[in-house]
Amino acid sequence: MIFFENQYFFQSRGNSISSSALLPSFDDVSTTVNRFKPGIVYQRRQPLPLSTPEPTSDPVLQEPRRSTRVSQPPDRYGFSHSALQANINTIFVPKSYSEASTQECWQQAMQDELQALQDNHTWDIIPCPSGVKPIGCKWVYTIKMGADGSLDRYKARLVALGNRQQYGLDYEETFAPMAKMTTVRIVMAIAISKGWSLRQMDVKNAFLHGDLQEELYMTPPPGLFSSSSTEVCHLKRSLYGLKQAPWAWFEKFRTTLLDFTFTQSQYDYSLFFRKTDIGIVLLLVYVDDIVITGSDSQLIEQLQQQLKSSFHMKDLGPLQYFLGLEAQHCPIGILLHQHKYTQELLSLAGLSDANSVLTPIEVNLKLHHKNGDLLPDPSMYRQLVGSLNYLTITRPDISFAVQQVSQFMQAPCQTHLVAVRRLLQYLKGTSGHGLFFSSGTSLQLEAYSDVDWAGCPNTRHSVSGWCMFLGSSLIS
Repeated sequence: MIFFENQYFFQSRGNSISSSALLPSFDDVSTTVNRFKPGIVYQRRQPLPLSTPEPTSDPVLQEPRRSTRVSQPPDRYGFSHSALQANINTIFVPKSYSEASTQECWQQAMQDELQALQDNHTWDIIPCPSGVKPIGCKWVYTIKMGADGSLDRYKARLVALGNRQQYGLDYEETFAPMAKMTTVRIVMAIAISKGWSLRQMDVKNAFLHGDLQEELYMTPPPGLFSSSSTEVCHLKRSLYGLKQAPWAWFEKFRTTLLDFTFTQSQYDYSLFFRKTDIGIVLLLVYVDDIVITGSDSQLIEQLQQQLKSSFHMKDLGPLQYFLGLEAQHCPIGILLHQHKYTQELLSLAGLSDANSVLTPIEVNLKLHHKNGDLLPDPSMYRQLVGSLNYLTITRPDISFAVQQVSQFMQAPCQTHLVAVRRLLQYLKGTSGHGLFFSSGTSLQLEAYSDVDWAGCPNTRHSVSGWCMFLGSSLIS
């Protein structure tokens, strides 16, 4: 940007403002101009000659004074979602093995996956037993992007066709518990109040660590053998796509922590803790994302080393991004918000450029089951409302509005969609809002509740509202 500080904007009362502006040459400006004002025709300035010309009376041709300050976009919320989406759309992602086998980058990604499976001793290659019909498998391809929107790596995942499995024959248990969001908020509130550090770890290829208890056979993946073969893969470890893969992984992780003399909580099975003479250590697991905190720093370091020796772990350092929740640390506490998730939701609804409103729902609005015409395709409505439900993790201010629009998932009408759009417009202006957990606060539990009288127009039931605080931190 060039500031003409010595030039009066209105050169004369009778002259009209020019509709063109001069841009500097790229040879004499250190920064790149990347934002333009619409409606103005920009012309590139010719490079300055080596010899300085004589001064001229035309103020437009005079060399203006340039600022040396480099202007950069704010990085408070990380990369641009639109730039990331544009970069993703330009990269070819194959849909089948035949498409991926023609490109070297995807061939290398599949080779890396097969090497990881071999190192993990996922299967044994044996002749197919008589009377056994092995399940199939397929390759799934994706790309991993960096925080700045650049390409990180090509990813190929081998997935078993678990829809061919039969209950009682090749799988039994499938359920794996996941941490409750109330537990996540409680652990964070206690850690921030006590001044404990919050550490985050990630398990690489978590489902591949689970041990199988059933006899399971799978056809060899495409690319494993150069020619057709009658041999099959006798699975020893779980694979993505198997129905028992979540249960097998959690059971493996649970028994490992119990061997480390940790205790599993009976109130939330995803929470593990261990008390020592120095203090306590808490571990919270959500599938393959792990949060560790506590007052015994020596035990925390020991636990991290033990986990790395048992699994393929990645130490992500202090807690910053967990299950779509962004954590911003400051000296007086931590702010938990879902700004990036909100921006993606607005982009999905096509409301990124919409005007914001001040309230999530109109005052005294009563939604009924038959408010206007039914939506011809309710899939987008259901997707938006489901995403809004997840957003209430850090946005209690939209809980009532989300509860209202969630009642019409079966047969939404146009009026219900208008209410959802208004709620999204409210989020447009408040995307940075979230929950703040204060440091040094008390851990006194307080609960508040209220209820109206027969407020629901459909059932004539009362609508209740409640919230629970641990100190000054909202936990439920």
